[in-house]
Amino acid sequence: MDGLTLGKIHPTAIVSEKAVLGTSVTIGAHCIVYDNVEIADGAVIGPNSILGEPTAAYYREEHHENAALRIGKGALLRSGAIVYAGSRIGDAVEFGHRVTIRERTEIGAHSRVGTLSDIQGYCTIGPYSRLHSNVHIGQKSDIGNFVWIFPYVVLTNDPQPPSSILQGVVVEDFAVIATQAVIMAGVRIGHDSLVGASALVNKDVEAESVVVGVPARKLASVRDIKSVATGESVYPWREHFERGMPWEGMGYEVWAGTQRVPLRAHPRSAPE
Repeated sequence: MDGLTLGKIHPTAIVSEKAVLGTSVTIGAHCIVYDNVEIADGAVIGPNSILGEPTAAYYREEHHENAALRIGKGALLRSGAIVYAGSRIGDAVEFGHRVTIRERTEIGAHSRVGTLSDIQGYCTIGPYSRLHSNVHIGQKSDIGNFVWIFPYVVLTNDPQPPSSILQGVVVEDFAVIATQAVIMAGVRIGHDSLVGASALVNKDVEAESVVVGVPARKLASVRDIKSVATGESVYPWREHFERGMPWEGMGYEVWAGTQRVPLRAHPRSAPE
């Protein structure tokens, strides 16, 4: 296919001699791969993407050297991705189109980041988390494992804008944040909780809570929510949903019993 041929580097791509490429790597038309980028086996980089985008220091320091950027095995970065130097993208991570990932961001294996999403750096995102389109993640945010963040959600990080204070949001494992919600700086979203659409969350959310409104208030326990189709419980969602998850075909409880290290179900600390 013109512009992208699996297992090939397009002749219009510019790839630094200091980049390290694994086997069967695909790089599309008009990509730029800067120094110290490592792309593991089978990764696919869509056309017009930039890997290892230099940080601000490059423009101030004559002898600046890019920090390493690592792209995991089988990762799929669709067209227009911009990933800054000093980040780590896990195995089998998938991007939509025109995703921006700033420096020192770590994204765990099998996570997905939707089209036009913007991760502002110094962030962590755990494995199997799902960020839909047009999500903005403020710097120093810490997102757990198996988290769902739906379109147009904003995680802020400045409690007194404009200021030099940065307090990232912490989202614990299995939490769900519905479309257009805004989470204020320094807030912690508890594990298995549900933030309703268009909520403005300005204080911590307890585990397994449903919060809605402006400002957000607790409405119920997630265990009180019933399916509109069957009337049965639908939360915690991991006990009722499995598509694309590692427990698909066996159920969460069976899968969890096979894990040597228990999943976190306790507060996490935002990165410094």
